[in-house]
Amino acid sequence: MLINNQEKLFLLNGKEYHCAMDITMHFIGGKWKTVVLWYLRNNKKRFSELKKLIPDITEKMLSLQLKNLENDGIVARKHYPEIPPRVEYYLTDFGKTLIPTLEEIAKWGRTLAETKGKMVNKQEKKKSTANKKVL
Repeated sequence: MLINNQEKLFLLNGKEYHCAMDITMHFIGGKWKTVVLWYLRNNKKRFSELKKLIPDITEKMLSLQLKNLENDGIVARKHYPEIPPRVEYYLTDFGKTLIPTLEEIAKWGRTLAETKGKMVNKQEKKKSTANKKVL
């Protein structure tokens, strides 16, 4: 980035970032991280609960995203020594600092969807898609 005609960059955790947005996207970028964080913003979730809430994500991708978020200190996991084992994921205090940002991202998407798209019932969408395939 250019500040006062001088090229600057950020150093954080041994990595170089060319601007503040680059830092943010390192932590929450990609297709799934913000979605996972969205569902963890209010309370703890088990892996299977997250998978049900995000049906289009594969188990491998969900596992990878949770590990990345855990390594970045945004998400933590609690393992309960029970049979069968139970693991819950939740936002750390550091992760909770992202909640206002996540809410603004969601607000922007909701506004765009309401002004340029429409909300439909998922079951009705499935029926209309099935009917189109038959024709």
